[in-house]
Amino acid sequence: MITAFKQPRVNIFQRFSLFLLPGLLTISTTLISCSVTTPNAGNETTGFKTKTVRMGYQSSGDLVRLKGLIEKRLQPLGVSVEWAQFAAGPQLMEAMNVGRVDIGSVGETPPIFAQAAGTSLVYVASNKPSTGKGSGIIVQNNSSIRTLADLKGKKVVFQKGSASHYLLIKALEEAGLKYSDIQAISLPPSEARDAFIQGKIDAWVTWDPYLAVAQKKANARVLRDASGISTQGGYYMAARKFATENPKLVRLVLEEIDNTGQWGEKNRAEVVKLTIPHLKIDEDILATMIERRAYGLRPITPEIMENQQKIADLFATEKVIPKPINIKEAMLSSEQYAAITPETISQK
Repeated sequence: MITAFKQPRVNIFQRFSLFLLPGLLTISTTLISCSVTTPNAGNETTGFKTKTVRMGYQSSGDLVRLKGLIEKRLQPLGVSVEWAQFAAGPQLMEAMNVGRVDIGSVGETPPIFAQAAGTSLVYVASNKPSTGKGSGIIVQNNSSIRTLADLKGKKVVFQKGSASHYLLIKALEEAGLKYSDIQAISLPPSEARDAFIQGKIDAWVTWDPYLAVAQKKANARVLRDASGISTQGGYYMAARKFATENPKLVRLVLEEIDNTGQWGEKNRAEVVKLTIPHLKIDEDILATMIERRAYGLRPITPEIMENQQKIADLFATEKVIPKPINIKEAMLSSEQYAAITPETISQK
């Protein structure tokens, strides 16, 4: 059974002020901030069905938002861009489900949970996979837990429906354990970090920047990172109605996302300088986090989606989603993908 801790009365991470990422929003806060905006009439000149693209991003930051290329590309076309921040992928997917986000980037797992819950979404592009060093299962440095097998019977915290959920299941499988062999606790990262530092849990499955900061500031020990496990790289997802009604607009957005990614791959030192004023993290920690990231997009291909189906099937087998799902039902037709996929990524 998945349960959650009560909010700690004392925030231990006040001692580590760098842990408190400014602007970290919960889903409710984000929806309130976005609720005044509704899609308006289409742009008669361009043929777009909307004049506003609502982009979702996570609290770990978003180079695309900071670089601002989408705004520059769309402004001459009469289209504005609105950004909304979320604690993690599941919260972003929920916002898309209720019609508050048009496009957003998440890991490989949140779309599976969202589809299982009936969300009308589609995969529009795939992120390049990283080495997996930016996600991991961590314990206190002095913990008696030395191997994955030692997690049996222990309290392990993760964000349900996130990429960390998949990492945990695969790591347990690797150690010959079942999901039911641990005390699984679902908490958003902002709450999990406090529980981890206070010693209320035995292990925490998380990702950057939380992982990088915990390693540097809390002397956390990585029991197992996602190397060889997390290979999908995540996705850009879109509300189906938005994607099917605005294929040219989606294509332009994806093109600028990929342009930003190509710049980031070649200019990691500049990425650090651009990002540090927003995340308020020590430069050496941020540099570690940026180095472990991958930038740029890949097209949606049958092979990528087959691997995604394997993850969905695993979740269904482990009964962490209520029913099996068919990933193809969250895909566009080949003709539609041809219309939204920029040439810059179509050959990758």
